[in-house]
Amino acid sequence: MPPIASRANPRVKQLRAAFAGHARLSGGLVAIEGEHLLFEAMRSGLAFKTIFVSDRRSAPRWTPRSVELIELTDGVFSSVVDTQSPQGLAALLVPPAWEIEDIWPGKSPATRAPLILIAAGLQDPGNLGTLIRSAEAFAATAVLTTPGTVSEWNQKALRASAGSVFRVPVRETTPAEIAALKHRGLHLYAAVADDPLNPQALPIAEADLTQPCALMIGNEGVGLSAELLTLAGARIAIPTPGRVESLNAAIAGSLLLYEASRQRQAPLPAL
Repeated sequence: MPPIASRANPRVKQLRAAFAGHARLSGGLVAIEGEHLLFEAMRSGLAFKTIFVSDRRSAPRWTPRSVELIELTDGVFSSVVDTQSPQGLAALLVPPAWEIEDIWPGKSPATRAPLILIAAGLQDPGNLGTLIRSAEAFAATAVLTTPGTVSEWNQKALRASAGSVFRVPVRETTPAEIAALKHRGLHLYAAVADDPLNPQALPIAEADLTQPCALMIGNEGVGLSAELLTLAGARIAIPTPGRVESLNAAIAGSLLLYEASRQRQAPLPAL
């Protein structure tokens, strides 16, 4: 069939809605763009619904033959996607659905204690995507987000995650659900700035991050809410001898995850 040349075509409208984050208009599907992200989604086992390709290029050889392939004129393709220099390849896929139980691994001797990152009210999609990528790099169990946090399927967040969002459980949660996890034995650590006004904050190297724990990172401007600070069992800070007031949320969260990974490097007990 000839490539679709109408921007009003229903399939083009569905792809545009997915890129814009309109779940109802996209049928609950999410859109991804670029050969790298498509390949990462495929090797992560996500279910593709449709692959779209610009008529100025051909589909990669690894494209699953069982997936519907639709060709668009280059002008129509460029009008839909989010980037300024499109690669000519996009897809609609079914996002993974994660439950609370997915973040609490079994309790066999070979299973490490859960390590969870809680992104509370983050607005910058680049920060969230970077944190998801760091969560995978440092073997975190999951990333939880609170209402008001940017979606992990935001296009900038997707690109910043470099594909980690396809494999790391990311789920929106509420303070009540976080409190329930605390009652199950999850230790909550609230990340705060290294400041004389926080004299009770533990330097991260002194916090026990080998136990089941969650590291809470707050909004870029106002930090953690009073409700989450109250829930926390302890406050932790990253010592910063320089003159900066605070660290970027993604950098702070990544350093905390690194420290947790460093503390957990002891060998697993034998089965």
